[in-house]
Amino acid sequence: MSAVAVTAAEGRIGLRANLRHIGALVRRNALQIKADPQSMIDALLMPIVFTLLFVYVFGGSVGAFIGGGRDAYVNYVIPGLMAMMGLNVAMAVGTGMNEDFRKGVMDRFRTMPIARSSVLIAKIVVEMGRMLVATAILLGIGFLVGLEIKTSVLDLLAAVGLSMLFGASLMWIFILLGIAMKTAQAVQGIAMLVLMPLQFGSSIFTPTASMPGWLETFTEYNPLSNLADAARNLINGGPVAGSVWMTLGWAAAITVVTAPLAVARFRKKS
Repeated sequence: MSAVAVTAAEGRIGLRANLRHIGALVRRNALQIKADPQSMIDALLMPIVFTLLFVYVFGGSVGAFIGGGRDAYVNYVIPGLMAMMGLNVAMAVGTGMNEDFRKGVMDRFRTMPIARSSVLIAKIVVEMGRMLVATAILLGIGFLVGLEIKTSVLDLLAAVGLSMLFGASLMWIFILLGIAMKTAQAVQGIAMLVLMPLQFGSSIFTPTASMPGWLETFTEYNPLSNLADAARNLINGGPVAGSVWMTLGWAAAITVVTAPLAVARFRKKS
């Protein structure tokens, strides 16, 4: 089928057909995970490793700084790690997209009379499922080491939903990187250069009050700090409106900018 015919067919695809295509591609991606359970190792083990590492290595000192010991740090860091789950899953989306292009999988999809966006949306839907699994494991380990919900279950679910929404917006960035970069290693390299300053220059792991002034200013505008603070206050109690709206604003802005770019790049990639 020619590129002109594919483009014309895509333009005639209605919403119902588009949703049907997304559903079929979600099923295909889910079956891939079922056939290769090792692809879930990062989602299963990463929350356990990070929780135990930060709670038992830094929990005593940082907990003392915030005035409550290791138990207080558990309630501080677990909501922050919820924000980090989206980052790590999003990075895996980019490398997976790059690998799919290298294997020719995406080339076959682009010859089909389906909306280009349906391929990318289906991938995000499945990866959000992986992120939900990772978050559930994180919370399970958190409860085992002393996490307490000081508000309500609905507030906890709101924190999870906010983290999922922001994580989905980050996936568009990494899908774009996965399409644009030549190798999966290049995607990982760029991702780490961006993610490390964002992760550690935030309130995910430690309070920002002890940071130098210039770094504390950076953390105030860091979207990960907004997300971590929103999740933390939803779970522990405290003002949430400002940080929630900032997180929603960041998620909307990232999606509006990067999603069309990713779809356009996907359509044109040779």
